[in-house]
Amino acid sequence: MIARSLFDQPNRFWRNPFGEMERMRREMDLLTNAVFGQAGYRPLGSGVFPAVNLTEDANNYYARAELPGMAAEDLNVQLTGRNLAISGERKIPTEGEDVRYHRRERKAGRFSKIIALPGETDGDNIQAKMSNGVLTITLPKTQAAKPKQITVQ
Repeated sequence: MIARSLFDQPNRFWRNPFGEMERMRREMDLLTNAVFGQAGYRPLGSGVFPAVNLTEDANNYYARAELPGMAAEDLNVQLTGRNLAISGERKIPTEGEDVRYHRRERKAGRFSKIIALPGETDGDNIQAKMSNGVLTITLPKTQAAKPKQITVQ
């Protein structure tokens, strides 16, 4: 009888080492559901807009950003040291007051993205152009950032 009462209640002498972690997980789930709703995590804001590819060749770095539907005058491109900043405001025309949305995925509002460049650039000769919703920024490398050919003797 004594052995039965001792082993039927293991929490009296022995605590589950993962019990506290399980309690914390349940509380975090409650907090997440309160903030984001029952569907779970939903990203805030416009996420990683715009999508950017950064490439290079022997003489230049190229940053290409997808900005569909945006005008060049709505963009601000700046270079500070080795950081390229692209910011602007995405404007989506309203559909009207009596319109009921069935699906709304296009986001409007201000955005900003900073891209760290792998090397030094010549800030005086940067070119940026917008074509078919893709912003292409050409950043010439400085002489120190260009690869040097070494002749093996």
